[in-house]
Amino acid sequence: MPRFNERTLPEPVATAAAAPQGAPAPAPAADPAPNRRATLALTSAATAVALMTYTAPMVTLPQTAAALHTPLSAQAWLLNGTPLGLAALLLVAGSLADDYGRRRIFVAGTFALGITTALGALTTNTWLFTLARITQGGASAALLASSLGLIVHAFPDPRGRLHATGVWGAFVSGGIALGPVVTGAIPNWRLAYGVLAAAALIVAALSTRALSESRAPRGGRPDLAGAVTFGLALVSLVAALTLGRDGWLRAPVGLLLLATVVLLGLFVVRERRTATPMIDLSLLRRPRFLASSAGGLFTGLAVIGLFSFLPALLQQTLGLSAMDTAWLFLLWSGLSFAVALQARRLGGRVSPRIQLAIGFVLHAGGTLAMLGAIGAGSWPRLLPGLLIAGVGSGLLNAALPLLSVESVPPQRAAMGSGAQQTFRYIGSCAGVALTIALATSSAGGLARGADIAMLVSAGLALLAAVGVVALRERAA
Repeated sequence: MPRFNERTLPEPVATAAAAPQGAPAPAPAADPAPNRRATLALTSAATAVALMTYTAPMVTLPQTAAALHTPLSAQAWLLNGTPLGLAALLLVAGSLADDYGRRRIFVAGTFALGITTALGALTTNTWLFTLARITQGGASAALLASSLGLIVHAFPDPRGRLHATGVWGAFVSGGIALGPVVTGAIPNWRLAYGVLAAAALIVAALSTRALSESRAPRGGRPDLAGAVTFGLALVSLVAALTLGRDGWLRAPVGLLLLATVVLLGLFVVRERRTATPMIDLSLLRRPRFLASSAGGLFTGLAVIGLFSFLPALLQQTLGLSAMDTAWLFLLWSGLSFAVALQARRLGGRVSPRIQLAIGFVLHAGGTLAMLGAIGAGSWPRLLPGLLIAGVGSGLLNAALPLLSVESVPPQRAAMGSGAQQTFRYIGSCAGVALTIALATSSAGGLARGADIAMLVSAGLALLAAVGVVALRERAA
């Protein structure tokens, strides 16, 4: 497959004379020499804050559920609100960023993240909190999809892009690592949300002047019908998986799964017919794009799904405090950050696909190493598995952003980023609901259910590793 290069495919800039009716309003031309350091620093900082907000409920789930009077059957929604908003809006956010301006969408998303996170701290019941989390996910979608577009514009050369995407991927791991520690260290979960909201607003304010605008407008209007259809399909899927813990053969579960299939079919029809689709479905014929999408999907299913609920599970079974759980969780997420930061040195020697395959295999190995630890009541038995899985997660977080922007033309970088992350958070929504269902519905109790969830996570990771390698062989 030919490689695209921004030096041969410059980004078109909208002008008042050339814009067709209904096209995005023209804006100032893109700065040909953006501040690289500021771009990388601010996009990485915003990404870290978004992931800290994403992981905030992981170690505070028992306290949050108690404060909001959330039953066990509905706790999946407390965790799934943000990934649901992310998955529903990442594709449309990526397209809007390319069409209307990446800085514009990035600043708006970061500002909205601060506001919605503050509102989440003030909620008084489960559904208001879930609604706040969904809007946090939508705001995070705007800043995450546009941030990689800004990076691609600021780092057009392959070597610089390899370094920048590696740093950005490391801050994904860094946000995951810091989120539980910060929220666990602050005695009140509502105050923790206030701190994260303030951090997002500070980054938004700094970004208004420090970042340069860039865009690649296609003309036409945003695909709002596609966004609504896709979002409803995800809600149906998550609801089905959440209700499935009480019986997979019940009529409501079957109807919700059927609705998911029908809505996804309508989404595909819509994307084929509209002039400005959320995602160009022809990209699914590219092995590189398929590898990026599959890697994101199975990262959500196997990795995020398990580790989103594991901290709360450890508190319930081993009696650990929120802070104890945060430090234990940091072994996995902190090592993931360090590995992702150094993984860029593998560029040119190990392809992103091979990094993905190795990452999935290491996650599977680490997860299998943790089997039986909860049943034995021994948190030290978790340590080897957390370390192995942390290395695997770091490789995944380093490879996925680079592969996502390499799998599409550079002028569609935000869309490519949005597509990969959409699949990642679709997998996360399904993975969290599936993990909670497996862990809490076993006849052998939580310890037995945790082992089943770990086995399923390891199996999904191994399946992903095989799939990524198979796609690589087909592309050769």
